[in-house]
Amino acid sequence: MKPLDSSYWDGLYQKKQTGWDIGYPSPAIIEYFKQVKNKSIKILIPGAGNAWEAEKLWNMGFNQVYILDFSQEAVSAFKIRVPDFPDSQILIEDFFKHEGLYDIIVEQTFFSSLPSSYRELYASKVHSLLKPQAKLIGLLFNHIFSFKGPPFGGTPQEYRFLFANYFHFQVFNIAYNSIKPRQGREHFLLLRKK
Repeated sequence: MKPLDSSYWDGLYQKKQTGWDIGYPSPAIIEYFKQVKNKSIKILIPGAGNAWEAEKLWNMGFNQVYILDFSQEAVSAFKIRVPDFPDSQILIEDFFKHEGLYDIIVEQTFFSSLPSSYRELYASKVHSLLKPQAKLIGLLFNHIFSFKGPPFGGTPQEYRFLFANYFHFQVFNIAYNSIKPRQGREHFLLLRKK
């Protein structure tokens, strides 16, 4: 199965069928960044959608946040909401064709939008976009969904196998500060590039 294209995602945003979007930044991700002192690090949020995390990080003083999404609808809504965010840091393109180097890549529901056949490619691509010793941080659903998806679930065992060739696992536990509907249902990950 191919990843769902930009017109598919644009349609969901137009119809407001965005059940994955919690409407505010994920507490687990923001708590992580509260511990990061260097505000000039370069951060990429792929599949950013409405990019609540980007807005919050920008307001926290992280001035090198980049959002990437191939849905024009999602990006347009973000630009209206955060008009002072630099256009040069809004990337409307396919993640798998993107080039650049980052200190941190943030995972928030993008991975779960990809069919399982694309997950190895995701791990490899994230690895290639990170500077030496840089990090992938974020959340992954830690269970299989009963429906076809997206989102597509998975298991911690699968993720360990998938990322082990590319990353050192520094933190990979059930998130203690997930939003209520996802309590116990997602893992927080902090992986360092090998």
